[in-house]
Amino acid sequence: MTVARSLLLFALAALAEIGGAWLVWQGVREQRGIIWIGAGVLALGLYGFVATLQPDAHFGRILAAYGGVFVAGSLAWGMVVDGFRPDRWDVIGALVCLAGVAVIMYAPRG
Repeated sequence: MTVARSLLLFALAALAEIGGAWLVWQGVREQRGIIWIGAGVLALGLYGFVATLQPDAHFGRILAAYGGVFVAGSLAWGMVVDGFRPDRWDVIGALVCLAGVAVIMYAPRG
């Protein structure tokens, strides 16, 4: 159950961080206004909170592993929300990052 909880928290963190950054982007670059920016800032704050709920107690390990989730999640967000079409190198890079997540977070330790 711990791995499932950890994966769910990574997914929620990615949704909050990537969604928050996208909202700020929309507010600033697409001139959608301060409400979009404010919603993005709130979502980014939520990301910081969700990361603290991971079962592992090591901040560096969590954030290092989350980096791989962020890479893959950002490509997925771009596909779903912006119609981005990753090429094979994007996909290979995301898979390498997710393999890193698995090694960092879920490898058996002493």
